[in-house]
Amino acid sequence: MRMSAWIRQHIAALRALLVLTVITGIIYPAVVLGVSQIPGLKDKADGSLITKDGKLVGSSLIGQAFTDGKGNALVQYFQTRPSNSAPADGSIPDGYDPTNTAFGNMGPESIVDTLDATDSSKDKHSLLSTVCARSQAVGQLEGVDGSRPYCTSGGVGSVLAVMGDRDAHGLVTHPTQVISVNEPCSTDPKHATTAFQEAYEGVKVECAKRGEDYSAGQIVPIRGAAPVDTPVPADAVTASASGLDPQISPEYAAIQVARVAKARNVSVDQIKAVVDAHRSGRALGFMGEPTVNVVELNYDLDSKYPFKG
Repeated sequence: MRMSAWIRQHIAALRALLVLTVITGIIYPAVVLGVSQIPGLKDKADGSLITKDGKLVGSSLIGQAFTDGKGNALVQYFQTRPSNSAPADGSIPDGYDPTNTAFGNMGPESIVDTLDATDSSKDKHSLLSTVCARSQAVGQLEGVDGSRPYCTSGGVGSVLAVMGDRDAHGLVTHPTQVISVNEPCSTDPKHATTAFQEAYEGVKVECAKRGEDYSAGQIVPIRGAAPVDTPVPADAVTASASGLDPQISPEYAAIQVARVAKARNVSVDQIKAVVDAHRSGRALGFMGEPTVNVVELNYDLDSKYPFKG
């Protein structure tokens, strides 16, 4: 009895499924696993894990926040760059949650804060104000000048909303009111808020009122007198795309050396030597920038120069 064409087609399909399952589901994974265990590749294939006193403490591929859990830097450790990767429940307040990689999704036009009408904790800070606040905090921690162009001394973006009639190009030619949009007025009448700039084109600059919409005004960023070449580098105030990078720039590492050396009661040269040991150059000699792996660096410091504070 001859099999129908329908049955023959299904038997052929079943054979192809079995063959491909063996090849792609058993043979190929086994070959890849075998190759990954070759000396020189095994460590990277296993996740570049770091152990301390026989315990797994992390991976050299994923950053960690060396803070007290409340966002305060532990002075004995080099600090990583900011991270946007944190769970919504706040269980990892300083980021670096590998199950929740994220980016800030804000660009150079994000310069105006959204001030909640009643609760300052609900304010939505712009990228500019976030960078300003971070730079100020890093400057205070490391004892360097944290001021940046377009930032007020209070650590927010120095941005004005200029009200008045506009010309054919959309520019306000004769301001009638000027507001510092990122500096909310104080609710305490005994401590009146003073804007970062006294006047703009002869008009007094006012502080912003919470809940007010100033989008009708011309938004004018004010550069200020801060130098372009700030001691606080860009990677100290901005997160990476993944929010998990464990590397920082040599420049950011350099401004932290004195603090770490003092905390661990060793010389600056001793700390510099450890930093240099964890510095990597450009990939293939020309791609990317030199970096310092903070995770490896900090655990190496714990082994060489334990903190006794």
